[in-house]
Amino acid sequence: MTITGRLRTARGLLSAFAITSATHLGAIATGASALQYATKPALMPLLAGWVAARAEQAPQLLVPALAFSTGGDVLLQVGGEAAFLAGMGSFAAAHLCYVTMFVKLGALGDRRRTVLTALAYAAAWGVMISQLWPGLGDLKIPVAVYSLLLSSTAVTSAGLGWRTGLGGALFLLSDTLIATDLAHWKALPGHGVWVMATYIAAQYLLADGTVRAAEPEQTAVSAPLATAGR
Repeated sequence: MTITGRLRTARGLLSAFAITSATHLGAIATGASALQYATKPALMPLLAGWVAARAEQAPQLLVPALAFSTGGDVLLQVGGEAAFLAGMGSFAAAHLCYVTMFVKLGALGDRRRTVLTALAYAAAWGVMISQLWPGLGDLKIPVAVYSLLLSSTAVTSAGLGWRTGLGGALFLLSDTLIATDLAHWKALPGHGVWVMATYIAAQYLLADGTVRAAEPEQTAVSAPLATAGR
């Protein structure tokens, strides 16, 4: 495929991702459960397709991270504790992909910044777990372990630039909102919309930032694609 054809395909996939995301969020807001279930599994595959079309050679672990995220999205829709734990495991695998990929791309190059970022997220993790712990019941240990992996993604993503750093922070925020549900906290207005809006934005920013970090020479060519996704 020519560069022009590849970029045209990428634009189409990014547009489909944006439309599907908006449709999914609208379905949550209006309580259209059938539409929610139909659109959620399509989100990460569309984003992965965009990555594959946009990047001449995407980082090896980026598409697997999005694939594991798809598995998590599907499993969390099934319902029940077993499916929830399996979904958490699938997302844990996605975070392992992200952390490994970010480290390989040089995210830990600035040691001072890495230490300061890690300390900040460690403090946030400690506060979050201490507040949620009493209401988590049998999920205390799984949530604590998963949240450590999630925080590791947030720390390492910050080392690649503001896009991935913001993506990692939004991913942490999205899953923290889910954890407040597990701990039986009173939900904020539009809780479900906020969970998915921050998650979708997080995954887009992580994908976009990673491709930019891995192939900086393509930034100028790819800029119109990124602009179209904002």
